[in-house]
Amino acid sequence: MYRRLLESYPAEADRYDEMLEAGGRLRPHWRTLIDQLEGLSPEILRRRAREVREAIAADGVTYNVYADPQGANRPWELDLLPQIISADEWQTLSAAVVQRARLLNAVLADLYGPQTLLSEGLLPPALVFGQHGYLWPCRGIEPPAGIHLHLYAIDLARSPDGHWWVMSDRTQGPSGAGYALQNRQIMSRALPETVRDMHVQSLLKFFHTLHDSLNALAPAGGETPLVVLLTPGPYNETYSEHAFLAHTLGFPLVEGADLMVRGDMVYLKTLSGLRRVHAILRRLDDDYCDPLELRSDSALGIPGLVQAARLGNVLIANSLGSGVLESGALHGFLPAICQRLLGQPLALPAVASWWCGEKPALDYTLANLEQLVIMPAFPSMRMQPVYGHSLNAQSRQRLVDSLLAQPHAYVAQEWVRLSQAPVLSRSGEYRLMSRAVSLRVFVVAAADGSYHVMPGGLTRVAPRQRKDVVSMQQGGASKDVWVLSPVRDEVGDAAAPATAPPEDGDGRQRTLDLIRSTVDISSHAGENLFWMGRYAERCDNLAHLLRATLQRSNDLQGEARETFYQLCEICRGLGIALPAVTATARPTVAALQQALIAAIADPAASVGIAGNLRHLHHCGYQVREHLSLDNWQALNRMPGLTTDSSGPSGVTPAAALHMLNNVIQACVGLAGHALDDMTRDEGWHFLMLGRHIERMTHLATLFGQFLRLPAERQNRTLPWLLESANSVVTYRVRYRRTPEWLPVLHLLVFDVSNPHGIAFQFHMLERYLSDIAEQLGTLSMDTPAHLSAVLREFELQDLSHDSLFVADAHARLVQLMRDAIAGAFSLSDELARHFFTPLNAPVSQGVS
Repeated sequence: MYRRLLESYPAEADRYDEMLEAGGRLRPHWRTLIDQLEGLSPEILRRRAREVREAIAADGVTYNVYADPQGANRPWELDLLPQIISADEWQTLSAAVVQRARLLNAVLADLYGPQTLLSEGLLPPALVFGQHGYLWPCRGIEPPAGIHLHLYAIDLARSPDGHWWVMSDRTQGPSGAGYALQNRQIMSRALPETVRDMHVQSLLKFFHTLHDSLNALAPAGGETPLVVLLTPGPYNETYSEHAFLAHTLGFPLVEGADLMVRGDMVYLKTLSGLRRVHAILRRLDDDYCDPLELRSDSALGIPGLVQAARLGNVLIANSLGSGVLESGALHGFLPAICQRLLGQPLALPAVASWWCGEKPALDYTLANLEQLVIMPAFPSMRMQPVYGHSLNAQSRQRLVDSLLAQPHAYVAQEWVRLSQAPVLSRSGEYRLMSRAVSLRVFVVAAADGSYHVMPGGLTRVAPRQRKDVVSMQQGGASKDVWVLSPVRDEVGDAAAPATAPPEDGDGRQRTLDLIRSTVDISSHAGENLFWMGRYAERCDNLAHLLRATLQRSNDLQGEARETFYQLCEICRGLGIALPAVTATARPTVAALQQALIAAIADPAASVGIAGNLRHLHHCGYQVREHLSLDNWQALNRMPGLTTDSSGPSGVTPAAALHMLNNVIQACVGLAGHALDDMTRDEGWHFLMLGRHIERMTHLATLFGQFLRLPAERQNRTLPWLLESANSVVTYRVRYRRTPEWLPVLHLLVFDVSNPHGIAFQFHMLERYLSDIAEQLGTLSMDTPAHLSAVLREFELQDLSHDSLFVADAHARLVQLMRDAIAGAFSLSDELARHFFTPLNAPVSQGVS
């Protein structure tokens, strides 16, 4: 029945196969999937795989690998085929994982409390105190409800006999849960019928539990809890997941610089002042969290955070110091510890491990090196696993010397041949290939201290060239994990979990407080939204300017050539790098065309579209939790709009015009999202302020350069000016005549109803500044009102070319353009001083 897909699938006798039983028979829980895939043609299967890749690109799912050729935007890899686990097997496995979570939480409570494990000899003191993972300043800190591990991940491998073994524990800020949910959402779109027919369990309850637990345990003291997700920043390898989790959970995504400790309380620097933070879900390593008591050279942490936690004023998930358990050397001691702390045998043992700090273990390791994998004993050590069987004589001797010199720094593990699972060929062929896989399972603590396992997880797939090494850093891929249920789970995975906090005895008042509370926009997010607005408008302005200019570069004859040179000089005045046109130096039209194209497609251009699109994407990347999925997808596509495989030098004028059309359409879509797809909160007001400040700057600079032309040149360039200012249609509808000086002047400068006119920018800036002053207070910026008043003093007829007052009025208009430019820069600086660096901001009153 399954000949087509399975006929070339390579099964290996020395490994457990996730899909096939001995003898090549399909395991029962795989039959529905393979049966449905067999019903798809090769073309459909390839299309589904392509849809997965396109969904990853559209959603902006990345895993940043340092020094990777693809840079900071390396796409996440997801195979079309899931890993499937039967309901019966999962029930046994999840119970064992819960036990291990309870055990590790108890170990942390002991190590930072009475330390009976050390005094009774169940753990060697050197193994605990001899590593950087144990944080002495955190001893004695008791977290709310005694929960140290709020989120725990465990890496599992299946041995050839089918048993699961623990490879490693992730106890600091385990990554991957967000990727697991993103994988599920993408797979639900790629194979919706299969997900439904196989009754795959939903993942959403896991995230509901995490959200509700942190809100319930946060020491809020009657206030509505404010929980934040702390990230190292956009250059971290899993920042994409941080942004997705923040969006899913409804928590502000913050960096260390967004938080501060005042009076032993943690506060978030928001646009409206300081708002108390009650809980922190951290993705920052232990020792980087507080430069005052932990790592003094950390620029990522919050000074005073340990003291705030020590006094019980903030919940930190996971608790500081939990990284001590990520040492692989602990595995061999856990069976006895489990019996001591929980009174039961360890249900899920680790791969056989030997800490070389003990002489018998060292002797065994040296005698059996070919059958072992040598790993660092402590997470702070930067070392890749070394497979003893792969070493030549020279490498083996170097390893032996290292083991003898520092035995305590190494742990040996049994070499387990990982199980294999099928992956779809990436070459587009209709066939399955086998790859080694490992499984990461996630556990969350509920508010009552119980642990719950995500019914799924993240399967990591080894790359082709490293069969036994499963690592995302080394180019590995991922799989969605389908845990089957005999009853269809009615809750889908397409929506984010609800974010309403649980009600207590005073639930009605808490509900009213929640409804009345404002959105907490961090100063960092407000600044990025502000610059997102500026860069979006800058790209749009440049695209219209360059399109209007480049369109006039073909078939130039006589006056048209001179006009084109004048237009290029105006572009130079706006900062675009073009060859100068003088009476003695006349660059060729081709040279000017190439310079215009470079301003479109060259990311290195100081004033250009490609570079500004990247800046726009970078700002949007840092405020993903404030954007809808459609908005983010539109933004995520924009950096690729000016990319050409031949590079900027290979772009033709026709191709450049096509790029500009795409950029303009994308900018229109982005503006539509801003107006119709975003909540009118404080962040939105700063986004719009950024757009109008940028448009005012551009129009004033453009018009100021235009006014430098002689009157006869101005008349010839009026159509170009209208196109550059995106006002052609408005002019045609309103005046129904060819462009003339006074109507164009009125439309672009004096008309307060033209969205692309200077007066309109003055008016809108007045309005938004007034709204912000009403919402946030402490604001008195009268620059736009002053500019509007000056503009109203003009008499339009004085600017007619045949007016007696034209010279004076012309000079006043030129000065107004200069004042508008200076006013825009001053306004931007004032906003930054007031809201983006509030080091001495007041503490907000009322409910946080």
